[in-house]
Amino acid sequence: MRPGQLAAVSLVAAVIGGVLVLAVARAAGWLNRGHDSATVVRVPAGAAATPVVVAKPLAGNGFAPAQIYRARSAGVVTVYSAFGAAGSPDAVTGVGSGFVVDREGTIMTSAHVITTAAQGGGPAVRARTVYVRFADGDRVPARIAGYDLFDDVGVLRVAPKAHRLAPVPLGDSSRVVVGAPVAVIGSPFGNPGSLSVGVVSATGRSIPSLIGGYDLVDAIQTDAPINHGNSGGPLLDARGRVIGINAQIRSTGSVSGFEGVGFAVPIDSARRSLRQLLRSGTVTYAYVGITAEDLTPSIAKKFGYPVSQGALIDSFAGGDPAGERAGLKAATASEAFRGQTVRVGGDAIVAIDGIPVRSAEDVVRIVAERLEPGEKAAFTVVRGHRRLTVPVELDTRPAPVG
Repeated sequence: MRPGQLAAVSLVAAVIGGVLVLAVARAAGWLNRGHDSATVVRVPAGAAATPVVVAKPLAGNGFAPAQIYRARSAGVVTVYSAFGAAGSPDAVTGVGSGFVVDREGTIMTSAHVITTAAQGGGPAVRARTVYVRFADGDRVPARIAGYDLFDDVGVLRVAPKAHRLAPVPLGDSSRVVVGAPVAVIGSPFGNPGSLSVGVVSATGRSIPSLIGGYDLVDAIQTDAPINHGNSGGPLLDARGRVIGINAQIRSTGSVSGFEGVGFAVPIDSARRSLRQLLRSGTVTYAYVGITAEDLTPSIAKKFGYPVSQGALIDSFAGGDPAGERAGLKAATASEAFRGQTVRVGGDAIVAIDGIPVRSAEDVVRIVAERLEPGEKAAFTVVRGHRRLTVPVELDTRPAPVG
């Protein structure tokens, strides 16, 4: 994040400080662990289908928050995640939100609700025990089916007979437009069943993932109030369909609360994680091993690129990455231009498998969401004044340490 921009990025799952001051300090002040008492893809052949959702979209074209709440709140749960050895001072509990996906007991939430990923200081550790609280106050034990630290998606399973299940239908985040009304249901500060409303402030935002060095693209920005404890809960459209999983807020300076800028993981991306987690308990992403920057019309004109948009290859990751093996060319020089440093002399990616690339984020979007490890993708690049097609056999994105 550039100096002068928003100073703090908060994952909003963890919650209520309470009396466990030590735990709050350990969480660095932005993922608070409170005391429990205070409370896209080409689907590979044979992949499990997204669970069937029995709920239907709400009727009508208007935005009726009360109707959305009546129809969907029964499917939203509070998630309690206990960490550390039972009975020890470290056995603190984080509180987040989640929502029921099907009548088989599948619940989606955020990965940082059920792991220590957001705390930093080492590999992510999964919660020792997890309980979910339904709208009627009943708690049932849940099993962690898996989590995706790259996209901050977690999946839980509860016994179908343990409680009546009210699935919430999944929507289509690719159709989300700026200005559309949205509703948030969750457990801010441990207050279950809370509703807030707002609009989609922006789409296609890039936000930091739980894994250093990677960004999550296509996040949905909203001004609907999101606070600690809302993480993992649904961002709902006017027809009561989940279009995102609430994940982060941004705040300035020492302020750690909501200031009107919240982000949700798009449900289309989360669906990909859900499929793989239900099938194998893990998620894999294709990987090229390059860093890139935007090719804009002014940069193209200044440095003589014959195309006006694309992604300039800056450099390669270590360890013989796929892009370097295939013969893609990285930048050879750095130039100052209009207050920024531009890396030039390398290939400009303009398409992948025929899909246009207009920015560096498009490379991440196409490779991560549309392609699979081991596939061979055709990278169309501009090298000097020539247009070339370079076949690249994709690697698997390196797994997080630990």
